[in-house]
Amino acid sequence: MRRGTRCGRTGRDPTLGGVNARAALFDLYGDHLRTRGGRASVAALVRLLAPLDIAAPAVRTAISRMVRQGWLDPVRLPQGPGYAVTPKCERRLDETAARVYRGGDAPWAGHWHVLVLEPVRDRARRERLRADLAFLGYAPLSETTWIGPRPSPELDALRAPGHRFDAAYEGDPRDLLARAWDLDAIGDAYEDWLASAADLVGSLPDDAPDDRVFAVRSRLVHGWRNFLFRDPGLPADLLPPGWPGEKARAFFDQEAARLLPAAAAFVDRTLNGAA
Repeated sequence: MRRGTRCGRTGRDPTLGGVNARAALFDLYGDHLRTRGGRASVAALVRLLAPLDIAAPAVRTAISRMVRQGWLDPVRLPQGPGYAVTPKCERRLDETAARVYRGGDAPWAGHWHVLVLEPVRDRARRERLRADLAFLGYAPLSETTWIGPRPSPELDALRAPGHRFDAAYEGDPRDLLARAWDLDAIGDAYEDWLASAADLVGSLPDDAPDDRVFAVRSRLVHGWRNFLFRDPGLPADLLPPGWPGEKARAFFDQEAARLLPAAAAFVDRTLNGAA
């Protein structure tokens, strides 16, 4: 394995450290299992998350929670009891993968997707809706008005009460972008992530076993996926010159692809009961 080099700021991004069981399962299904039938036995799921230092009871608890939330369905597999992604989960995983591995975004059309929501009185539901909208790439201009650079295909699944518009901003779109998203904070986060990611990848020795490569790549993908909450793919034409997200994206694409063969070999071996 080629060692990574230190890049960016001296800060460190904690998302490249531990990963909780539920997030790890989403990453696992999205990054590996979605293209392998979207299902796996409980025993295989436990073995696959062991390199991330996630214990079997935590895996089972996370699975139960994901079943209650409609992300997984129990299935009977030749290897024993298992779980498969639901249609709802397939949509979320496909949307996430398209953004994690988006490469270069399509040219921005110059219009914003605007949501004007009806007030939601229930606090828990309101907070859940805000978190979901942020994940889908929207940012608030006010309590009830949200904008995104493009419509999200997952929006219908939220059943958010309100109205939607495709709108052009009468003014400098950079001003609107800066009002909705904290570009300084996002840029700093990219610099910190890049430094941490380079350290993480650089920790792999040349002869690292497949399970360790899998663990490092999983943490890399998990940390990058967290940027979906910060940067929904903001229009490149509106970003400052030398935007650090471009360098971070290039590093992620390169290293995620380089580590994939060994990580995939571990997944295939484990699903076949050989690990």
